[in-house]
Amino acid sequence: MTRSAESTDDRASRAERLVGYSYRMPDYYEVGREKIREYATAVQNDHPAHHDEIAAQELGHPTIIAPLTFVSVIGIIAQKFLLEKILTGFDLSQILQTDQKLIFHRPVCAGDRLTVDVSLASFRQTAGSDIFVTKNVVCDETGTPVITTLTTLVGRTGDEADPERLRRIKDVMMREP
Repeated sequence: MTRSAESTDDRASRAERLVGYSYRMPDYYEVGREKIREYATAVQNDHPAHHDEIAAQELGHPTIIAPLTFVSVIGIIAQKFLLEKILTGFDLSQILQTDQKLIFHRPVCAGDRLTVDVSLASFRQTAGSDIFVTKNVVCDETGTPVITTLTTLVGRTGDEADPERLRRIKDVMMREP
């Protein structure tokens, strides 16, 4: 994705105006029992509560529960929605996640129908970078919060991608074993 024809100052001004507004994702995410099991296996989490309903029930849960990091599946969808539909004009290839805070209100369970309210908590420019803090509030079908995430993203200010910076990032992300 490339940046829009909009100037850097216009993008920054628009981002600053969006701080504090919340947007509901257009659809819910239904958590599947098998998806939890597949995810737990993929991240090598063999805790019985992620695989066996009886084990989860013995711990007081109605059904199997997702590993804590399962929220990343939903988080990716929410961040993409925010950056592609609401906070447009920024080059996603130039944005890196630098920090994340997760607040767990209760475990994610198989059968949950989760909605996400996404918002831009803050935006600023400093040292040639755009710094965003996004907030996602993940709620169950009753509207009760399940997880709240605060994610800090940093992108390069300006319209031109720095080829040397892109090469360094690629080298970090694509290291040969």
